Amino acid sequence: MTAATHLWLYFIVISGVIILPGLDMAFVMSSSMKGGVRAGFAAVAGTVAGGILHMIIGATGLAAVLTLVPWAYTSMLIAGAGYIAWLGIGLLRASDLGGLAVGHGKASIRQSFTGAFATCMLNPKAYVFMLAIFPQFIRADGSSIWLQTSLLSLITAATQIVIYGSVAIAASKARQALNNKTRANAILAKSIGIILIVAAGLTLYSGLASG
Repeated sequence: MTAATHLWLYFIVISGVIILPGLDMAFVMSSSMKGGVRAGFAAVAGTVAGGILHMIIGATGLAAVLTLVPWAYTSMLIAGAGYIAWLGIGLLRASDLGGLAVGHGKASIRQSFTGAFATCMLNPKAYVFMLAIFPQFIRADGSSIWLQTSLLSLITAATQIVIYGSVAIAASKARQALNNKTRANAILAKSIGIILIVAAGLTLYSGLASG
C-alpha cells in the first residue's frame, strides 16, 4: 500500500468517526445555537485542540493505560457524559420558554473553547479509537512516529474543522432564522437540551456495555 493510499484510508475512517453524532458534535451545535457562529467556531477550535492532544496521548502510549485501567475509563466516561447531560439540563431549566432566545446570554468565546476542549478530553471513545484504530495507521517502515502522528493529526484537524464547522454554521443560521420568535426559541432550547441529554445517555450506555 502506497503512502498516499494509506493516508486516504485514514481520512475515510476518521471522517466516519467524526461525522457520527456524539458529545463533540452536540457541544458544537449547542454553542452555536446559544452564542452564534463565533461561539460555534470557538467550540470547533476547542474540539480540534482536544483532538490534537489525543493524538499526542496516543503516540506516547497513555491511551492504552487509560483504556486498560477500568476505573480510569469508567470515571472518564461518567465525567464526560455527566458534563454534557448537565449542559442539557441547564438548557431545559434556563429556557423558561425563552432560554435560548436570540440576543439573550451569549456564550463567551472562551467558555465555548474550554467547554469543547473539556468535552473532547472527557470523551472515552477517543481513547478507544487511539488504542484500537490509530496504531494501525502507524507504519513500521522506518519513518518517524512523531512525523506520522503529526500528519495524521493534520488530517484529523482538517476533517473536524470541515464537519463540525458545517454544524456550527447550520446551527447559527437556524438561530438567526428564529430571531424574535420567543416560543420557537423556547421549543428549540428544550430540543437542544434533550439532544444533549440523549447523547450523554447513549455515550454512557455504549461505553459501559462495551467496557
